[in-house]
Amino acid sequence: MQQNVDVLVSEVGPRDGLQSIRSIMPLEAKKAWISAEAAAGVREMEVGSFVPAKLLPQLADTAEVVAHALGIAGLTVAVLVPNFRGAQAAVAAGVNKITIPFSASDTHLQKNVRRTPEEMLRETREIVALLRTIPAARRPRLEAGISTAFGCSYEGVIPADKVVRLAETLMEVGCDEVGLSDTTGYANPRQVKDLTIRVRQAVGERALAGLHLHNTRGLGLANVLAGLEVGIRTFDSSLGGLGGCPWAPGASGNVVTEDLVFMLDAMGVATGIDLDRLLAVRKILQDALPQEDVYGFVPEAGLPLGYRQRVGSPCQS
Repeated sequence: MQQNVDVLVSEVGPRDGLQSIRSIMPLEAKKAWISAEAAAGVREMEVGSFVPAKLLPQLADTAEVVAHALGIAGLTVAVLVPNFRGAQAAVAAGVNKITIPFSASDTHLQKNVRRTPEEMLRETREIVALLRTIPAARRPRLEAGISTAFGCSYEGVIPADKVVRLAETLMEVGCDEVGLSDTTGYANPRQVKDLTIRVRQAVGERALAGLHLHNTRGLGLANVLAGLEVGIRTFDSSLGGLGGCPWAPGASGNVVTEDLVFMLDAMGVATGIDLDRLLAVRKILQDALPQEDVYGFVPEAGLPLGYRQRVGSPCQS
């Protein structure tokens, strides 16, 4: 029986984490990772990306990973797609959610998906049209992830007005929701609060449900707390803190799933995730990727003496 959940922790390690390392994780290990996290109570996972294998060989088996994940009851299976062709593959695979990365930085957009803003907007319209041919009951949800929303390694500060306008445009062309991504780890808690409030005022609270934050400069959990305080209830994270953006210099360190779940649980915020079982999943990652560094304070320090997890407790934030 599933627990009530105050915050959805969306695991992005099988995509964002694996795309940023040199090692290629074996398919069977990916399946074991996804199954074990789902068994621990994780309800949404971004399991891969439909991109050419020559660009990201780490994710060449995404179709097989999706097929496995779709067999897990109660799991929302998400993928990232960079273009219309990727969306076609995602639809064929039967995913539940598609995220398209649309950078607020024109330079990063060109580096990341080799598109101008106008070209990317055209791709987005084509994806929306494709999805509208699918019966509503089977139609994947479409999220536009606004990358570099808080700053860019190439352009520096990104004006908040530009992010707000982009969010409005993406909702107008037919996306189901937008997300704000701190791709380069530039965000601070005040900025997270201010931009989140502005975007939600522009597009509606339901249209901005989630944040994708990095811990590059040690502010990942502080930024989560800032988002929580202004009503965000979905946060991306990566097991062991794997991840970053290969096309954003200096971008590293997703928020560590283990640390995020511990912080929320310690605050009395229910995630529905069994922390002990989640910590055990880490061994699958370490065994399959022995040459890669993994991060996290809770896995290293352990749980406090006498700590009792409050799975399913009411939100006190």
